[in-house]
Amino acid sequence: MRVAPVGGTTVQDHEALAEIELCGELIIAASAARERLSLESIDEVLRVAEERERVRSAAAGRSPSWPPRPSRRSRSRP
Repeated sequence: MRVAPVGGTTVQDHEALAEIELCGELIIAASAARERLSLESIDEVLRVAEERERVRSAAAGRSPSWPPRPSRRSRSRP
């Protein structure tokens, strides 16, 4: 058996981690919903509108908002 050396040669795929985070958010939303999630609800959970705005801003030469907004779990709920 091979064990990773102590001291860290950890490689992180930030895109994969972001996708995993979004999948988790979607699973949480789906499990909390009483009915099937609408397409609009799914887009909201996946922050589709925010990503489109970020892409538009970048294309227009404006600085995109980074880092992205915190996940739903880390924000306080009303």
